Amino acid sequence: MNPPSSGVQVQLVTLQIMRDKGIISQAEYDSAVKDISDSVGSQAGAQESVVVGKWASTLYGFVEADSIIDSTRSLNDTAGNSLIARGGSAAGDNARVTFGARNSRIGFRLKAPEYHSVRATAMLEMDFLGTQLPIETGPYPPTVSPSPYGTEAAYLTNPTFRIRHMNLKIETPIVDILFGQYWQLFGWQPLYNPNTVQIQGVAGEVYSRTPQFRISKTVKAYPVTFEMAVAAVRPVQRDSGSPDGEAGLRLALDSVTALQTVGSTGTQISPLSIAGTGLVRQVEVNSFSPTGASEGDNTSKLTMGGVTAEAFIPVYPATKDNKFTSFALNGEFASGYGIADMYTGLTGGVAFPTPTKGTYTPDIDPGIVTFDYAGKLHGIQWTSYLIGAQWYLPATDGKVWISGNYSHMNSANTHYYDVGTIGSATSLMAHEDFYDVNFFFDPVPAIRFGLEYANTRTTYVDGIHATNLRGQFSGFFIF
Repeated sequence: MNPPSSGVQVQLVTLQIMRDKGIISQAEYDSAVKDISDSVGSQAGAQESVVVGKWASTLYGFVEADSIIDSTRSLNDTAGNSLIARGGSAAGDNARVTFGARNSRIGFRLKAPEYHSVRATAMLEMDFLGTQLPIETGPYPPTVSPSPYGTEAAYLTNPTFRIRHMNLKIETPIVDILFGQYWQLFGWQPLYNPNTVQIQGVAGEVYSRTPQFRISKTVKAYPVTFEMAVAAVRPVQRDSGSPDGEAGLRLALDSVTALQTVGSTGTQISPLSIAGTGLVRQVEVNSFSPTGASEGDNTSKLTMGGVTAEAFIPVYPATKDNKFTSFALNGEFASGYGIADMYTGLTGGVAFPTPTKGTYTPDIDPGIVTFDYAGKLHGIQWTSYLIGAQWYLPATDGKVWISGNYSHMNSANTHYYDVGTIGSATSLMAHEDFYDVNFFFDPVPAIRFGLEYANTRTTYVDGIHATNLRGQFSGFFIF
């Protein structure tokens, strides 16, 4: 007879096996899949975990390789909401080729044993898109030593490792609590993110993560799931005296589903759903005086906010067991004042005025607010909408599909700041339009290839258009 084993047993098993063996409950399994599905999609259940007793750590992520050609020199690998360079300039009339792997991602999900129906988890997710020194090829300012600039080679071959998500979560029978860095609740991200080959967020897409304290409640009454959440969020301005506030409602019809790919790698079965979110925030910006004189307490306060509406609509449904074909639409609308940080790299070209004497130093990121020359503080207004479609070709079991997206973004007040140093009609965005077509192919379960054509057009306040055409071919190893 074999002697009894001693010590703690260590196993390497998938989430599905953990559920089937009773190591985790169905609720724990659903929570784990939900947390990592925007990175690995339906493969989440097959992710292997290191299990020690009832403790478990799940490794997931993907390796991404990108090749990009742009018709202008306006964009980096992450295009975001950058202004497209106008024609008649070196940047506007010449192409740029980029190769990189910076969007590769690695994540760990840690799970403690369930305790009296309370589940505790932590999420550590990182990529290589971190903040880097500005790229310059010289000549560098002779008065600065050592040079504060980075090189093109360093940007693409030695990128900065950064936090993407880093949070702890407590799920109870009453409410769920999340504390740490995660998706903004505004836009109910990432459930309605479009499917693109290129790195998100794309032009006109609500796409942002930040530290927060969130309380949510999910009520499941098949075939309907209802979710509500409120969050205290890192304020858009560090010098603000209060956190931002966000709230959201979401309704899903679980009996009507279709294939959906979030981003490039998050392919999953998703239900028909609609959602809405809201944001309120207050800033207290260093006051501006046209003459440089100090005024009162030297701060100007402004309360701003925004709203969104989202939907995912299966047109030709698919299920986990029937992926013969699928067609679905996704949509998002957002509008508000001072919400530029909810988009990737959005400023609209709006700056701050310069006083006639002395200098003015703002204590807030650009693109959120600005002053007029009378010293009054204004929020920058933005409205955007994005619609997308995903068609998974018949008889391919969801392994070959085509997607397309169109977005439009405009501002109701950037044209007011065509004055002095705040901005000029040639540098201020009036609106921007984006569309793309994507083709994806999964030759084997872990490998994905994607090909995209994208068109981004910036319309400036003076009515001039500037367009960038992008072609991108990328490969993904999803683990």
